[in-house]
Amino acid sequence: MLSIPSTWLKSNLPFAGIAGTALLLLSVGSGACGSDESNAVSGTSGGTSGGTGDGGGSSGEAGNNSSGGVKNTDGGSDRGDGGPAVSAAGVDLGSAGSFVILAKSGITNVPTSIITGNLGVSPVTEAAITGFALTKSGTGTFSTTPEVTGKVFAANDTAPTPNDLTVAIGAMETAFTDAAGRAPKATELGAGNIGSMTLSGGVYKWGSGLLIPTNVTLNGSSTDVWIFQIAQNLSVSSAVQVILSGGALAKNVYWQVAGAADLDTTSHLEGTILCQTGISLKTGASINGRLLAQTAVTISGSAVVAAP
Repeated sequence: MLSIPSTWLKSNLPFAGIAGTALLLLSVGSGACGSDESNAVSGTSGGTSGGTGDGGGSSGEAGNNSSGGVKNTDGGSDRGDGGPAVSAAGVDLGSAGSFVILAKSGITNVPTSIITGNLGVSPVTEAAITGFALTKSGTGTFSTTPEVTGKVFAANDTAPTPNDLTVAIGAMETAFTDAAGRAPKATELGAGNIGSMTLSGGVYKWGSGLLIPTNVTLNGSSTDVWIFQIAQNLSVSSAVQVILSGGALAKNVYWQVAGAADLDTTSHLEGTILCQTGISLKTGASINGRLLAQTAVTISGSAVVAAP
């Protein structure tokens, strides 16, 4: 039996179509643009005397670091490990935002998953959507399946679906480039390990992969935006959760991943994954957001939910 956190699973409503707006968990949000903060300075074990810990603490603060790690929470203030919040505009997903899962080379499902929102593949046909019992609509413009509260679109569906999908794929790629090009307020935070950190809004960048081995909290208001720029892979360990607090919204969280994104068993993520390669959700993993992949998406008894 798939366990779904009650704090984010909303009641499902049917979608109106590709361009429909019903029950989208991640609509595009935006905050006011502001000046970017200088990069956070990574501390070493025990902190750096008279300097900042890995959270960009104020001058004269020593990093509150655990052995072998970088953990600075500024004494529980609202600054967290990433320093004070820095305003950033949301990433415009365009028509890609009409999908909860969108992929270029295929979607693979190991039943039984719970998906709320539209699925789409292009330029491949519906033959690349496996693990679902698809039933073609009377118009031929989409299919349905019991595991999806929404519609399933493929490049071989009847017009106007093929063109609509081409536009959505282009919007997904544009959004990836947009997210990748934002100026960061912090770089190499935690040397690629942000386990147990509390992060304020802003743009974070890593030149390597990003590991989340323990719960992470994104703390901020409903207008704060988080963009995570990851040059290699994103890995979320088994049973680990990304938690929103202080009014933060999943629609304002973006994971821009140049490598692969992997959510291990029963883990939970908040936000949109914009992935240049593949996205994999292992057994029982869930996301309150969107999976937008420039190759393939694989889910296994997963919950992928889109809501307002």
